[in-house]
This record gives sequence, C-alpha cells and structure tokens, in this order.
Amino acid sequence: MLRSAHKKLLYPFVAELFGSLLIAAAVYNFALQAQFPMTGFSGISIILYRLFSIPIGLSTILLNIPVALLCARLLGKHFLIRSLRALVISSFIIDYIAPLFPVYEGSRLLAALCTGVIGGFGYAIIYMQNSSTGGMDFIILAIKSLRPYLSLGKIIFWADVGIILTGGILFRDVDGIIYGLIVSYLFSISVDKIMYGVNAGKLALIITSHGQQICNVIDACCHRGSTILQAKGGYKGACRQVVLCALSNREMYLVQRAVKEADPESFLIILESNEVHGHGFHMVQIGQTNQH
Repeated sequence: MLRSAHKKLLYPFVAELFGSLLIAAAVYNFALQAQFPMTGFSGISIILYRLFSIPIGLSTILLNIPVALLCARLLGKHFLIRSLRALVISSFIIDYIAPLFPVYEGSRLLAALCTGVIGGFGYAIIYMQNSSTGGMDFIILAIKSLRPYLSLGKIIFWADVGIILTGGILFRDVDGIIYGLIVSYLFSISVDKIMYGVNAGKLALIITSHGQQICNVIDACCHRGSTILQAKGGYKGACRQVVLCALSNREMYLVQRAVKEADPESFLIILESNEVHGHGFHMVQIGQTNQH
C-alpha cells in the first residue's frame, strides 16, 4: 500500500518533468533562435528576453504571480500547488538545462513545426496530470472550468493569437506572425489529439433480429457491455433490435468481424466518438475544484 502511494506521488512528478523538458526544448532550442513570436506567457517572456535580456524562466515566474493569485479560487488550491510546481520545474529547465543542448538553426518553417508539435506534446502531458505551467494556462483552464464544453485546443489557439500579433508587430516581422500562428495551431491540435485521443473510440450501432446473441458475441470478443434498443423499420414496419456499444478502435475491428460471423444479415453502423467516459475508458480531468 505504501509502495502504491509512493508511485501515485512519483508518477505525476515524472510526467511533469518530461513534459517540461519538451516545453523547454520547444521554447529555447527551436522558437527562441528562430525569432518568431511564441504563444502564452512564454511568448511574452521571449519578447522581454529579446528586448531586455531578462531570463525566460525568471520572467515567466514573475508574470505568473498576479495571475495565480487571481485564478487560485476558481481552479482550486490543489491544482494551483501542482501548477506552481510544474511552473518552477519548466522555468528552471528552460534557463539552465535547455541551453546545454544543441540549438536548431535551420529553416524557420521546420523550427515552427517542431515547436508546435513538441511543445504541444509537453503541455498535453502536464495537463493530463491535472496540472499546468501557469501563465496563460491559468487563464485558459479558468475559462475551461467555466465553459467545460469548449475544446481546450481552441481556447489555447484564440488566447495566443493576441500575443503572437503583438510580438510580430513589435519586431516588424510579418513572417514571424505567420510562423507563430502555425505554432499556435499545432499546439492546439497536439493538445486535443493527445488529451482527447485518450478517450476517443468508436460507437457501434448494430441492427439485428438477434440482439441478445450479438451482445453475447461482443462480451466474448472484447468483454464490453452493450445496450439493446427496440426499433421498428420505417418501410415495412418490421420489429428489430439495435445493439449499441462503445468500443476502442482496436476492439471495433474485432467486433465487426465477430458480428458478421454471428449474424450475416445484421446492419452495422460505425460512428466516430471523440470522447467516451465510463468503465473501461480513461477520463482526463483538469482544473478540478472539488478535491479533498
């Protein structure tokens, strides 16, 4: 039991450390040298670094203090503590670890692509620990907490557009604005794919005259539960059953074959499901306020 508790405490820290390494590489080793506007408080910190040579990690921490105080009540004490921990880790790595690694000095387009994908992966890993790196994350997750139906990636994209435009206009770099928008778009796509891809799956609608048999086949095939709905044909009025089942992508292939073998006359509809919550599916939660 003690070992399990230690593992539960250690895993989020390791995940935050790995995510911070990716973020630091994206910011320092790709974005900074390419000199295009970055997103979030990292973007503001890069502007301050280019203007006044203020260390990126230090300015990120200083910018976070007032925002953290304003958003603490909405996002909760536990979330704030985890986020401050991730903020300190990522800021330290940006200022002291990232400079030890080679800096990419090639194409700005490739730098933008690497920044967006690597940085997006890093942020998503940290978000999945119900944490953040502070800054715009506090504001973004506060909006997400108030409007949970909004896509996190889309909130990130629109929140970052203003900072990108400011940096591009300030340094008179139109190309930089375009690259910055590419980075922001890739950030949002990467975050959504990683976070919501965990919960993504397929929804099978199987129209059949042998509902219970199909349910048994699904259970035997992949140990998934299913629901039988009563249905009536619109043309002849024949009574049928619709078996509804949420599945992972891999399980869908197995079920599709097994159902056709059990009932060749069945009619199978496969739908994409962006998120599936419940037994057997992982649920990602962020910015929870009801924690004990």
